[in-house]
Amino acid sequence: MFGEQPGDSIAEADKSVSFTHKTVWQRIAIVLAGPIMNFLFAILVFFVVALVGEEMRSPVMGDVKTGSIAYEAGLRSGDRVLSVNGKAVRTWDELQVELTKNIGQTAQLEVAEYRLQDKVKLVKVPIQAKNNPNILSTVERVGDIEGISFFAKGTAVAVSGRSPLAVVGLQTGDFISAVNGRATEKWRDVEDHLNNLPTNEGLELQVKRLMDEKGKMQDLTVNLAAGVVKSYSLQSLGLESAETYLGKVMEDSPAMMAGLKAGDKILSIDSKSILGWDDVLNTIRQYQGSEPLNIEIMRGEAKQNIKVMPKVSEMQNQNGIEEKRFAIGIQPVPNMAASETTVIKSDSVGSAALRGVERTWDITAMTVMSFVRLFEAKVSPKNIGGVISIGQAAHDTFKMGLSQFLTMMAIISVNLFILNLLPVPVLDGGHLVFYTIEAVKGSPLSLKKMEIAQQIGIILLMSLMAFALFNDFSRLFRS
Repeated sequence: MFGEQPGDSIAEADKSVSFTHKTVWQRIAIVLAGPIMNFLFAILVFFVVALVGEEMRSPVMGDVKTGSIAYEAGLRSGDRVLSVNGKAVRTWDELQVELTKNIGQTAQLEVAEYRLQDKVKLVKVPIQAKNNPNILSTVERVGDIEGISFFAKGTAVAVSGRSPLAVVGLQTGDFISAVNGRATEKWRDVEDHLNNLPTNEGLELQVKRLMDEKGKMQDLTVNLAAGVVKSYSLQSLGLESAETYLGKVMEDSPAMMAGLKAGDKILSIDSKSILGWDDVLNTIRQYQGSEPLNIEIMRGEAKQNIKVMPKVSEMQNQNGIEEKRFAIGIQPVPNMAASETTVIKSDSVGSAALRGVERTWDITAMTVMSFVRLFEAKVSPKNIGGVISIGQAAHDTFKMGLSQFLTMMAIISVNLFILNLLPVPVLDGGHLVFYTIEAVKGSPLSLKKMEIAQQIGIILLMSLMAFALFNDFSRLFRS
């Protein structure tokens, strides 16, 4: 900007248009203009997204745990929540907000039943408080109904060797995508479609089979003639969800050394029955480090007991923090269904503008909290990314759709808004510190002090850029 060079090199006639010769408040306004423009641009982008429509998670129950408070109250897997205490909810986020408002109370939920969406039931259920799983949120405790989540089992199937479907080619780990032409996205869809299929009809399963670790899938059709089985129940077909089956055993891991193999079903660990993969993870994490774990498995038609000595491994948690915990080197068959989504559009320009401001403010608060969590060591610095990460995010979101791509643009703009306001010399925030000091003391800092501060700022900024690029390349090589 003209006039940022030392004042004595500015001709007298040019001082009226020189940045250095503006008042301190004018200079503060000029420096603030850049970051504020990033903030306003984010509002504009979120305004457009609100008009185009945002794809958001629907308020639909995932797999409700049997015996939980939610189940006993009457909620079932696949139920859709329509309102909480009379307040309509359209998304899972809105449901979460209403639950948080009613912590410690019994709320009345208006619910559309999964199998009969036109049938509405009223469910009264107590709302408990739990720690917010989103560590970037400013809200520490949120409302919860014990037993609910938006997670649901996918359609990965396990098939016994004696099953008639195994004879015609179905394999453990296959994903059932349709039953007699009816699409299946979740395990409960598979169960429903099979239970409603007349036995005088043949059975046709559309199947996707994972061919390699890169995710290449093969489409197959498995047919079973009518009359082969008395009913199309899971039991008579010899089918079950592959939730507790091993999808992969790591090379040179304790599990491989002990003899565990892909396709094994884990029945129990140290006499604790295994009902889901969470049971496997939690049991291994609680290992006391003394005796080997006794793992009972089903391999083919035979039960076996295998002793495995866990070892301490460094792993990243969901926040990217390196943690040391016990592991044995196993992975499940990937079996998580995609959550149901809905597109939410603003019904007016005014509501879209309000949504733009709200979303920008939320992302700003989360971005500030990400810096706080970095300094608290609750978020790993490995999450910091540079131009390569930005390019990958832009590429991925562009393939997902317009609203996702625009949302990423807005998030980047908010990041620039926050980053430029950091009190680091050479950034706008550093200039604001200089001008604030000048406004308070009535005179600017000496050129010598500002030059030293600028040099330190450049070193800090270049170091941050180098670290971000290092993380980018590390992620590329790991992938």
